[in-house]
Amino acid sequence: MLTGSIVALVTPFTEQGNVDYSALASLVNWHVEQGTDAIVAMGTTGESATMSHDEHIMVVSAICELADGRLHVIAGNGSNATSEAVHLTERMAHLPLAGFLNVNPYYNNPSRRGLMEHYRACCSASDLPQLLYNVPSRTGADMTPDLVAELAEIQTIVGIKEASGDVSRVAELRKLCGSNFILLSGDDSSSCDFLLEGGNGVISVTANLMPAQMKEMVTAACTAHHQRAKQLDAEMQAVHTAMFAQANPIPVKWALGCMGKLEPNYRLPMTAPELPQQQHIEQTLKQAGLISAEHE
Repeated sequence: MLTGSIVALVTPFTEQGNVDYSALASLVNWHVEQGTDAIVAMGTTGESATMSHDEHIMVVSAICELADGRLHVIAGNGSNATSEAVHLTERMAHLPLAGFLNVNPYYNNPSRRGLMEHYRACCSASDLPQLLYNVPSRTGADMTPDLVAELAEIQTIVGIKEASGDVSRVAELRKLCGSNFILLSGDDSSSCDFLLEGGNGVISVTANLMPAQMKEMVTAACTAHHQRAKQLDAEMQAVHTAMFAQANPIPVKWALGCMGKLEPNYRLPMTAPELPQQQHIEQTLKQAGLISAEHE
């Protein structure tokens, strides 16, 4: 339920800044059709940082209802305030979720003891499985493999989304955390190598745009079809690069707008890309065959 090709889903907004539930329904149905294994709802890509708790829970609930068991749903439940993370977890615990994705507290840079107590509190709020989320470029703190191994002793912590881009961590995490600990790549550009080193899946931004190809790459990599996985990965590398040329989810939302999947609206402080970045994204999509060469 927490492995394979998992999309870090965007949250569509209307021009007025409200959640566009019609576009959200279309996206969920498209991912079902394209073979995506699971959705992460209300993570970084879903702009959870600019959503109220009520909106956060409403979006997760809507995605669960739309998915209707056709794919798994994982909810973001992280916060840099333990009380908020616990509150979010408690309020979503009744939903038909596969688990939670819990980013380490950002900005306030807690001690090792503080992190342990934070995650114990979050895990006490629900019996559902929880994935750690290491993204030092955003949180300012790195969850080292030895710390992850210590956290993995908490019963409901079953894996990690590792977004440091350091593929060498796969072997170290596997050694320290055991064969059943789920290792998911959170860095699209190195995801194929991560899988070939023994990872169990991806939580991907590019999967918003190329869900079927991402699913095929993950399946190939995890079933020893290494050359096919590398070929598919090479075909996606330019898209990976374009999606992280600016802060996520600015590029991916613009790209989905070009593809006609949503209106590319953002909540401040996120804004649309400038014209040169728009042109670069559109050119990349054309080269990848995601929009027509005549697209304006």
